[in-house]
Amino acid sequence: MGSLDGKVAIVTGAGQGVGQGIALALASEGASVAVVGRTMAKLETTCGLVRERGATAEPFLCDVGVTDTVPSVVDEVAARFGGVDILVNNAYSGSYGTLLSMSDAAFQKGFRSGPFAAFAFMKACHPHMKRRGGGSIVNLVTSAMVRWDPTTYGAYAAAKQALRSLTRTAAAEWGPDGIRANSIAPHALSPGLKWWTETNPEEAEEFRRTIPLGYIGDCEQDIGRAVVALVGPDLRYLTGATVPLDGGQAFFG
Repeated sequence: MGSLDGKVAIVTGAGQGVGQGIALALASEGASVAVVGRTMAKLETTCGLVRERGATAEPFLCDVGVTDTVPSVVDEVAARFGGVDILVNNAYSGSYGTLLSMSDAAFQKGFRSGPFAAFAFMKACHPHMKRRGGGSIVNLVTSAMVRWDPTTYGAYAAAKQALRSLTRTAAAEWGPDGIRANSIAPHALSPGLKWWTETNPEEAEEFRRTIPLGYIGDCEQDIGRAVVALVGPDLRYLTGATVPLDGGQAFFG
């Protein structure tokens, strides 16, 4: 018996990296997983890995930045699985660079895939969660929000800070419905970061030394398992929080 038996989870951006790690961790505790993303081949890969854990998984194509399509995707998930209990807003596609070098469109890109998309998924999931007596939302933010030098991270940090605020408001407004909402600021060895560490070994070693625990987190074991704890019964009284999952690197205060 897993701690999430009978639960239905939606994980966006679940075709690889942190999203995949979260999907696998949830599946290992018995949750059925709606694997959401833009590339069917990657979604099918994650679904296959989930099924190897003995859990149910189905792929759902969705560009989260096209928010008008989100309600129908959520309704399709609820129809397929019988409801929605867990929502993990992991997908993000934004822009990096100095403020003066960034176009309005580039700046807005991260807001569309970040807080705008999360807001659409949260609103669409709310009635399904309420109908089942409650639920749990986990939104992914970043330690760039509190980075000592945010140069080139401005658009990213701004979008994620907005998402963090949105999460706190949902926790306050939806608590009476039994719905919890928390943020995590993860740091994990996603495919992109793994490529960077292998391509730039000296810089990667300097970076690793800034992490008190001494290593970059694993997508499933360090991030996914933490999400399992957040959405499970043991932390049922925690809502509106931001949980750093970065080995102690950032200082949230």
